[in-house]
Amino acid sequence: MSHHAAQPETRAGTHPEEHAPRKSWALLAVALAAQILVVLDISVVNTALPTIGSDLHLSGTNLQWLVTAYLMMSGGGLLLGGRIADLISRRSVFLTGLTLFTLASIGSGFANSGTQLFAARAVQGLSAALLTPSALSLITTTYAGAQRKAALALWGAVGSLGIAAGVLVGGAVTTWTNWHFIFWINGPIGLVALLVGSRIIAKQPGSHPHLRDFDLPGALAVISGLAILVYALGGTSQHGWWSAHTAIAFAASAAAFATFLKLERRADKPLFPPHVWKLNALVSGTAVMLGVTGLLVGTVFLTSIFLQTVLGFSAVKTGVAFLPFALAITVGTIVARHLLGHLSPRVIAATGLVIAVVASLALSTATSGAQFATDILPGLCALGLGVGMVFVPVSVTSMSGIPASHAGVASGFLMTGHEIGAALGVAVLSAVASTAGTLTTAAGAADAYSRGFIGAAVMAAVVAVFALVRMPATRATDGGGHLTMH
Repeated sequence: MSHHAAQPETRAGTHPEEHAPRKSWALLAVALAAQILVVLDISVVNTALPTIGSDLHLSGTNLQWLVTAYLMMSGGGLLLGGRIADLISRRSVFLTGLTLFTLASIGSGFANSGTQLFAARAVQGLSAALLTPSALSLITTTYAGAQRKAALALWGAVGSLGIAAGVLVGGAVTTWTNWHFIFWINGPIGLVALLVGSRIIAKQPGSHPHLRDFDLPGALAVISGLAILVYALGGTSQHGWWSAHTAIAFAASAAAFATFLKLERRADKPLFPPHVWKLNALVSGTAVMLGVTGLLVGTVFLTSIFLQTVLGFSAVKTGVAFLPFALAITVGTIVARHLLGHLSPRVIAATGLVIAVVASLALSTATSGAQFATDILPGLCALGLGVGMVFVPVSVTSMSGIPASHAGVASGFLMTGHEIGAALGVAVLSAVASTAGTLTTAAGAADAYSRGFIGAAVMAAVVAVFALVRMPATRATDGGGHLTMH
């Protein structure tokens, strides 16, 4: 891979097309196909949750683990995945991740107990942690100029749209076959992507790093911290926010994250190079990615339960009900793509988040007597539009100015925000929602939904302020600054 792909795309007054040789879109197609599988599996279980829960005898508090077991391992492992992609051939890491993901998906479909399914979902998550940063770094090191901007915009769209599409796929498959097929469907898609990818991705000279180069203690500490944090949030509905159980769990999570920071300072080759923290575009973009993905996945989680438990929708009807939401996200990404040439990324992202605040407040007014068309749909569409507007400026600006040698770890950092945001979004919003009522009864779910969306509005407002203050003020040509090579 040539290093010029990671250099600035434009200079004032010139067009990137004039400088960058065009490359085939085939690699992008394979990378996006793999990422669609990864993103679909964040939300594909949402519409199947009640069915899986009754089939495997899972309690309401355990249901969220079907979503978070996957997200925790993928989010916690992404920095390590990015590091591996930088130290070993990106092609090898991508194809290995895709193979493991496909096998773990098939294994998830064969699970016949909650424990087996949680374990298979965790392996899926670890595979995604290899797959995502290697796919994104393949894109950023292959394409340049306008092609790279278009590729990253598509990547951002897949990140949001795939989550919404997963609800429809999950609902349709669960209704027409059974929940096992929501995992088995990944088999043939993964196999085709593997065959095509092994043919079209150019071989790279692989290095032979030592085990110490990967900073495994750091990876273990960050995964532990995240797992304990999600466990603490999940336990609040059962033990209460101020119980000794919750306090000890939060303290243990904080200790694990503190250990991670201490390990990073002492490591010869830390999981994340300290000088990368100086890249404002990447760090601020990742923080916004975390917040907006949390909002999106939390919305899908709460609304799936509300539609089925309160309004009595079937799994497939719930999936269809999310179609306008998916369409609104698509419109949001198109709008943002056009605005990038005229407004700064932070203005576009903050505008999208303000729309999400208003939409969340509208959804928080829903009661047990709500009508989908008048009380849920308008707020859901507005929230989709707002969220779609955020993903594109974040994806395009965050990866700008990153040299090829650090593309994997930077990709891993950005997508860590995506996955951890998704895990924490579900955990936080369901914990906030559960303070008003249980998610397993109609009356409780209605109260919980309302409380959850007040929490979502607060989350969106905080992220909007952060985006306005910290994201790049310049237009999205390449303005991310440079990372010095060490």
